[in-house]
Amino acid sequence: MSAFWRGWLNVWSVIVVVFGIVLAGAGLDATDGVAEMLFGIMGPPGGFEWTPHLRFATALMGAVTLGWALTFLAAFGAAHRLGDQAGPVWRMLTVAAVAWFVIDSALSVATGFWLNAVSNTGLILGYLAPVIASGVLRRG
Repeated sequence: MSAFWRGWLNVWSVIVVVFGIVLAGAGLDATDGVAEMLFGIMGPPGGFEWTPHLRFATALMGAVTLGWALTFLAAFGAAHRLGDQAGPVWRMLTVAAVAWFVIDSALSVATGFWLNAVSNTGLILGYLAPVIASGVLRRG
C-alpha cells in the first residue's frame, strides 16, 4: 500500500477516534454539546431529552467507538509491516467494517436516524477506497 493510502487510513482512524471522544463526552452535562448537536441534526424531528440511560449508552458507545478506531489503527500498522503476507488481515478488517456498516446503517434507518446511514456510507467508502485501490485484499 502506498504512503498516500497509509496516511489516508491513519486520518480515517483519527476521525473515528474524534467521533468516539464526542460521543463519550455526552456522558457529562458539561461536555455533551457536540453530541447533542449531532443528535439534533441526524435524529427525527422533535428533539430528545438526556436521560441517565441515554447518557450512559451514548458515552459507552463513544468508548467503544474510540477503542474500535484505535484497534483498526493498530491493525493497519501490523498489516503494513506484514506487507504482502497481510491479505488475510485486510480481508478480516474489511469483513468487520462491512458488518458494522450493514448493521449500524440498517438500524439507523429503522429507528429514524437515516442521516446516520448517510454518514456511515461516507465512512465505509473512506475505508474501502484505499483497501480496494491498493489491492491489499488480493495478497497473501
